Amino acid sequence: MDRDTINNGLISKSCRIQDVVFIIILAIYPLRHIACGIDLWDTGYNYANFEYMGLEHMDSMWLFSTYLANAVGYLITKLPFALSLLGMNLYTGLFVSVLAVSGYFFCTRKLGIVRYIVFAGELIAISLCWCPTALLYNYLTYVLLLVCVILLYCGLTENKNLFLFIAGLCLGANVLVRFSNLPEAALIVAVWAYGIIEWLDAKRAADGLLRKTVYRTLICLGGELTALSVLLLYIHIRYGIGQYAEGIRRLFAMTDNATDYRADSMLFSMLTDYTENLYWVVRILAIIAVGMIVFFIAGLFKGRKRRLFVNAARTVSVILAALMVAWLYYRGFCSVQFFTYGPIRRPAIVFLMLSMAVGMVRIFDMRAPKEEKLISGLVILVILITSIGSNNKTYPSINNLFVAAPYTLWEMYKFIKNVSDRRPGGLLISLCPAKCIITAFLLMFAVQCAGFGMVFVFAEATGAQDMTAEVTNNDILAGIKMNPERAVWMTELSEYVDENSLTGEEVILFGQLPALSFYLQMPSAFNPWSDLTSYSAETFGKELGETADRVESDSAYQPVIILENKYAECLEGLLDKSENLQEVNSDDILQSILGENAQSASVQEKTAAEKFVMLLKFVDNYGYDIGFRNDKFAVLTITSGRDA
Repeated sequence: MDRDTINNGLISKSCRIQDVVFIIILAIYPLRHIACGIDLWDTGYNYANFEYMGLEHMDSMWLFSTYLANAVGYLITKLPFALSLLGMNLYTGLFVSVLAVSGYFFCTRKLGIVRYIVFAGELIAISLCWCPTALLYNYLTYVLLLVCVILLYCGLTENKNLFLFIAGLCLGANVLVRFSNLPEAALIVAVWAYGIIEWLDAKRAADGLLRKTVYRTLICLGGELTALSVLLLYIHIRYGIGQYAEGIRRLFAMTDNATDYRADSMLFSMLTDYTENLYWVVRILAIIAVGMIVFFIAGLFKGRKRRLFVNAARTVSVILAALMVAWLYYRGFCSVQFFTYGPIRRPAIVFLMLSMAVGMVRIFDMRAPKEEKLISGLVILVILITSIGSNNKTYPSINNLFVAAPYTLWEMYKFIKNVSDRRPGGLLISLCPAKCIITAFLLMFAVQCAGFGMVFVFAEATGAQDMTAEVTNNDILAGIKMNPERAVWMTELSEYVDENSLTGEEVILFGQLPALSFYLQMPSAFNPWSDLTSYSAETFGKELGETADRVESDSAYQPVIILENKYAECLEGLLDKSENLQEVNSDDILQSILGENAQSASVQEKTAAEKFVMLLKFVDNYGYDIGFRNDKFAVLTITSGRDA
């Protein structure tokens, strides 16, 4: 056996070991926070919807607009140890593991990116996953979107039409994961873009390629329509297509109150993020320009002086890069308070802009191979499409960089390593300052991502802190570390629920506490997040009325009411004043809760007040009294007797 064969074997073995180590880390790292923090909003809300999936306990709009996510979540609840916060966090966290490992294999095997660069990119992508994994309508969307990108790339570059059909199936299924994924059909633009790239690359007549591109497009659309047809047929058989149509109709109607879900509002907020961050981009580019001017001046000298001044210019570039990082921290571009979004918000948006800029450069670079042009276009599309359909600005795109992060790092690595200085007409145009600045930014970005990824745990749209306590009398929350104050809240509430045998009883939750349905194992009488703005007052009134009808017809049915503290204080205040709850109006509620700020109440606050008026009448009609109260929650039960 010759030396080359032995060396190749050792290299191959080393690569396999690298793969194994990297894959294990990428699979485990997303699970680092499964036992940390409790969130009273999204996490338990989604888990409750999974456990109690169906029209009996869910709002039809939410059930059907995120149907596949709820269905997958329901199946997860049937797995061993799933009915606990720790178990559900584990199972849903594996979706991030799948994203990272799939991205790793695709980038190393198909895109040919160096392993350690892909590994670094996937770690960055995982660290930027700020969104709780309970939101399967996001993570299942990202999984299907990643699969679609992989299949489109392989189907187009390897001429495999079956892959294009399956990519279409993914796009169709994604509409049932989250209805607002409908714009993802724009990924089919990649088919036409690649057709143009092939035509320019081959210098052939367009007729044959045009027919081929149209055929490929029809295959993708066929896959999408097939998935939609099959899934809608299943929904029709199980629920009736009328129920589905009504739920989706209400989804469109909710923009009357929740204006941040309007298409123009979502698009504007996303673009605002990018335009606001131009402030930083322009200044970073100005620093690069200063460095290039220094090089240009150094290039005007001759002989030894030129070499001396060019070396000095390199030193200046390094100093400028260090000063840029110091300046960015000083000006608040990012922070080191890693329990908030501050450390990554602006750096991540600049990284998104860098990814799209690099993609555009490679697309129009005549020297770039057509496969690289294709993945560049797909990266740009994914970054833009991911945020469409969400009211979270660019946050969704930040959460979905499992191809974009390795791709951007790879392109920057090639730029820094391979692009050399130019000397047109004897003048020196050096890209050394750009390389130094980009390297400094990427290192700073990696440090920020590492700190954020290790510390940040989602809790009510911010970050959890001081996670040192546990709840010992609630099996759902067993093993979860949380803030001591929250532990006291939940311990006291859980004790009351256990002592009064309320587990399993239906509950009406009002206030920003929908997660209690899952944490207390109390199915919601209708929508666990009943004060959410997108859940209209009309629908709330209708479903509360249906609940009242059930109370009237069945004396054994006595749903529990749990209020957030501010609403409990409002109720107590009204009772202390001997107010007739039947005559209370929304202005009274706003005045009680907001005081002198009542006149400037937001749409959300006004809508919640309108709903609370209806709930107060329900409380008064059926003799509810406050049976438990602590610093966060109040529990209302029916204490006065009712005739059967």
